[in-house]
Amino acid sequence: MHKSKTILPLVSKSIGALMAFSVFSAGFASVAEANPKMVVDVRTGRVISHTEAFRKWYPASLTKLMTAYVTFRAIKGGRLSLDSVVTMSKRAADQPASKMYFKPGTRLTLDNALKMTLVKSANDVAVAVAETVGGSHEQFVAMMNSEAARLGMNSTRFINPHGLPGKGQYTTARDLAILTVQLKREFPEFAGYFSIEGIDVGKKQYANFNMLIGRFDGADGMKTGFICASGFNQIGSATRNGRSVVTVVLGSDSLAGRADDTANLLQAGLTAGANEGVPLGRLAPYGDTVAVNDISAEICNPKAAKMRSETRDDAGRMITHSPYIRELSHPIVYTSAAPMAGVEAVASTTGAGQFANVPIPIPRPSTF
Repeated sequence: MHKSKTILPLVSKSIGALMAFSVFSAGFASVAEANPKMVVDVRTGRVISHTEAFRKWYPASLTKLMTAYVTFRAIKGGRLSLDSVVTMSKRAADQPASKMYFKPGTRLTLDNALKMTLVKSANDVAVAVAETVGGSHEQFVAMMNSEAARLGMNSTRFINPHGLPGKGQYTTARDLAILTVQLKREFPEFAGYFSIEGIDVGKKQYANFNMLIGRFDGADGMKTGFICASGFNQIGSATRNGRSVVTVVLGSDSLAGRADDTANLLQAGLTAGANEGVPLGRLAPYGDTVAVNDISAEICNPKAAKMRSETRDDAGRMITHSPYIRELSHPIVYTSAAPMAGVEAVASTTGAGQFANVPIPIPRPSTF
């Protein structure tokens, strides 16, 4: 079984450069051209550390955080409730994986649809939620962009509610940090959606793609995402001793790499001085703020795939190197998220077990 070697420097491979981490109590060092990363204190809104915060990037499934935000506002405004019915349309059912493979006509409570969207990262369910909340896919996307503008996410534009790639969809680490901080501040009552270890939909169970839940001290969210153009993205969140920090990691080269980066950055944030950094809203733009980066060539090629396979052990489990990621000390707790009775839900299992052409991470053993 793999054990972290905390006495050695920690190195997380980034696209285009290497970002070196040492075992630290606060702070980290990075080289130029590193992929975008941020650490923000939720209470103060101060940016503890940042790299390429204004570089435009494809959000991939981190987009679903805005889908959740718009939905939470609709619930809080009284237009919908967690018991509202979400019905799968043909358009929703036709979305590419990752998905639940539900037939058109399948009905879900909004509560369970949110669990599937945020834990399984189901693209079909995200569209069904969007149609329920917005009245149409197009109207919901308009709502997403309206909220982004209202929040000051000045370098973000959405074209869909799930994050699959397309012309005109982009964001930045800085904008995603704004959204994540706002989610935590404005909707503490919905925080539980982001820390679910797994969901049980009746015929199958799905573990959370966020491998820090239950494995990093204090981890309580938020979301992962992957497409070839973006690499492996993760927004992390952790609360410890009354202090809450969020992190953004864009463009990691593997599932293990983004988990390592996120854990190291969360630890740095949680142990940094309380008043370190500048306010998020006053962070001055820098670097390339125009072009949307596309790292497909570096991420989706045979050599990169081989390197990713080497981050797994013989049983297929991810090998992480951060000393802050521990083995899960208990069996995964699966939260019920079954469709409503009366309609056969599963159309096909063809393609199940794939997440945007990347194998689903296999959780580590549940006991030491």
